Amino acid sequence: MKISDGNWLIQPGLTLIQPIQVFDVEQHGSEMVVYAAPRDVRERGWQLDTPLFTLRFFSPQEGIIGVRIEHFQGALNNGPHFPLNIAQNVPVEIRNNEAFAQLQSGELTVRVGKGDNWAIDFLRGGKRITGSQMKNNGYVQDSNSGRNYLFERLDLGVGETVYGLGERFTALVRNGQSVETWNRDGGTSTEQAYKNIPFYLTNRGYGVLVNHPEAVEFEIGSEKVSKVQFSVEGEYLEYLVIDGPTPQEVLDRYTLLTGRPALPPAWSFGLWLTTSFTTNYDEETVNSFIDGMAERQLPLHVFHFDCFWMKAFQWCDFEWDPVTFPDPAGMIKRLKARGLKICVWINPYIGQKSPVFNELKEKGYLLKRPDGSLWQWDKWQPGLAIYDFTNPDTCQWYADKLKELVALGVDCFKTDFGERIPVDVVWHNGACPQKMHNHFAYLYHELVWNVLKETVGEQEAVLFARSASVGAQKFPVHWGGDCYANYESMAESLRGGLSIGLSGFGFWSHDIGGFENTAPAHVYKRWCAFGLLSSHSRLHGSKSYRVPWLYDDEACDVVRHFTRLKCRLMPYLYRQAAFASERGLPMMRAMVLAFPADPACDYLDRQYMLGDSLLIAPVFSEAGDVQFYLPEGRWTHLWHNDMLDGSRWYTQRHDFMSLPVYVRDNTLLALGNNEQRPDYPWHQGATFHLFALDEGREALCEVPGENGDVIFRLYARREGGVISVSSEGDAQGWTLCLRNILHISAVEEATHYRGESGVMLSPQGDAFRITL
Repeated sequence: MKISDGNWLIQPGLTLIQPIQVFDVEQHGSEMVVYAAPRDVRERGWQLDTPLFTLRFFSPQEGIIGVRIEHFQGALNNGPHFPLNIAQNVPVEIRNNEAFAQLQSGELTVRVGKGDNWAIDFLRGGKRITGSQMKNNGYVQDSNSGRNYLFERLDLGVGETVYGLGERFTALVRNGQSVETWNRDGGTSTEQAYKNIPFYLTNRGYGVLVNHPEAVEFEIGSEKVSKVQFSVEGEYLEYLVIDGPTPQEVLDRYTLLTGRPALPPAWSFGLWLTTSFTTNYDEETVNSFIDGMAERQLPLHVFHFDCFWMKAFQWCDFEWDPVTFPDPAGMIKRLKARGLKICVWINPYIGQKSPVFNELKEKGYLLKRPDGSLWQWDKWQPGLAIYDFTNPDTCQWYADKLKELVALGVDCFKTDFGERIPVDVVWHNGACPQKMHNHFAYLYHELVWNVLKETVGEQEAVLFARSASVGAQKFPVHWGGDCYANYESMAESLRGGLSIGLSGFGFWSHDIGGFENTAPAHVYKRWCAFGLLSSHSRLHGSKSYRVPWLYDDEACDVVRHFTRLKCRLMPYLYRQAAFASERGLPMMRAMVLAFPADPACDYLDRQYMLGDSLLIAPVFSEAGDVQFYLPEGRWTHLWHNDMLDGSRWYTQRHDFMSLPVYVRDNTLLALGNNEQRPDYPWHQGATFHLFALDEGREALCEVPGENGDVIFRLYARREGGVISVSSEGDAQGWTLCLRNILHISAVEEATHYRGESGVMLSPQGDAFRITL
């Protein structure tokens, strides 16, 4: 909310009560409690007729410090709450003297100034990183609405930039923006977001989670240009400051607290094709798509049935439309015999035309208004009602329907919608409607995820989800929602993907070619290259099909080339996926996340790192002109083999079969030997590419198995003009390709020859030496 009116005034109708003086400090176990008054209370007469704030400081995980500012403690707090992993017996150190009281966890300290020096300062290793000073937090009484709020303002330093707050399609750097974390179905071209996460991090290497599922209003360097202000309605405000000291370490701690992304199955990294949304389709149409892909030698791995697999006006009752699909079991069996995985669309609503609507109403499975009637409206479906996922019986009914589909052969679900959740309702478990608006997305996706864990197993479970709240990163994959079919929307989709990655989500996708309208062929081809160098890749649209031959002949060449490339990249990609699951790092990383010490990376939002080593710069023009920045080092194009120096900008022109894909120096990159499927034994017959290995450096490549565990390691070390190569584990028939490493004078224990991209070496054992 806007509190200030310029620098000196406040907004009309607001009254502020702000803590300015410590009255007392207590230690309750590992918690530090500070009582603070809004005026001088050192004299007894001044201690009457005054509020007293209770500030609780605690540590839920090492290196994370929570702050809870309370006014009245008797307000209802009936949840829901974010599902946080609270550690027990976190070691903290509490000090209390005349000048200050402080609590330390790991390298992070919070210090509260006493006397006339009121402040809440956060320090790392004794150096202040942020905090709030006199009259920068407190309680707001709004006589205009009769509502009360608490707010905090944390300082931003010179050059400090803010990121995150969910999947947002506005500028990647949040400074200057006003953000309300309230899930909305607004598309990708507005300030609204499907996935609102009240967590931000900065290029100074710390993050802040505002621990409130309800709407949190942020003013990020906007109302006060040197502050991040956040406010919530009610009688308390709780936030957690998360130490780094790097942005990657912040995400590591944040996802340890809120949940790690699960590791999706390898097959999900292949190419997904859908029926599109409002197009006409039946089994004959589906077969024409799949036959067309096969005839053109276009690898395809997942087929998705969108909304109209069910009857119109009855979504979502899970019954196949018998006119369009009279034999769903047989159809799915036939499709799976062709090596395809099957996905079907679902949502958490139901139209009243459905034959099961009255049954659900009578059993109390649908969301109700305070007077006991169903909450309904005519948006999306006529008479639409919402499943009440706080009712265990509702969850069981819904889960049983999903299990029937899995038994039919369905492998995964596109869990669409879940944003337009009303607040004029009563939930079965008495949950707060304001808090349930966003948190509903978590319950929805958790329910579907648990069904898949139970039926197909945790290693095979995967969703294609649109809405989200804190913790929903545990249920991948998420995609960016409804975008237009143009370059501007392609760019805003990338910004959304980088933003959600900076909010703790490891895996993300988007509608290749755009959802609304039909892209010109040149947009579609550029988007295909970008989409197949994303975490997950899906061809999907609204009113027209997305098969490439409907655009032009070259579109088929583009889809074929980049799908095959992604399949070959799977040894690398799946290891990066495992990092996402193990440490909370997104596969698609904003440049500031990968290179926080390089100030040129702070604002970059048209390129990204795909894992640790690959830099991708999508092309957003028909002519193929692209500008991109290479950080410090030497970078080699993945297939053109040209090497460029870092710490500078480049301008290039690329045809539709290419784009800037650069590999960092000192990288040992595995390319698999199968260009048709993403799921194969990646360690067998792989080619390992060694890029520009420096003197005194070692490169390591780890190849995972299907469960993500490393089954083969290859080491290369350069010392004294000799490169020593050794391996661990059994990998049959592998070769090594030296990229931009010249002047070889001798090779021991390996045969070598010059290949298209460099010198190729075939080992005769598990170790060999190269003399330069």
